[in-house]
Amino acid sequence: QVQLVESGGGLVQAGGSLRLSCAASGSIFSIFRMGWYRRPPGKQRELVAVITSGGSTNYADSVKGRFTISRDNAKNTVYLQMNSLKPEDTGDYYCEVLMTGLPWREYWGQGTQVTVSS
Repeated sequence: QVQLVESGGGLVQAGGSLRLSCAASGSIFSIFRMGWYRRPPGKQRELVAVITSGGSTNYADSVKGRFTISRDNAKNTVYLQMNSLKPEDTGDYYCEVLMTGLPWREYWGQGTQVTVSS
């Protein structure tokens, strides 16, 4: 089993910053990708940003230039630095880990709430 522990959510005013962290532990063998998704109120879950073990990143267009994803492979931890936050960034943020293997396995955190007030 793999456990994901997220932290860093909260309430912030528009224009402010937050940093999310997600630490993976347990039966970890080979992590291919770590990332963040979010579910805005009343909407479907959507990609925010992902990063591979090699450092390749992919961001949603709506967060490019404002959010930065990074990871510490030694600690199996992924971070999301969120700057210039907007009210539309409000939602539940979920950490995702994709591990290679037979079969590949995907794990999700329980989510951390981010609320941006105008």
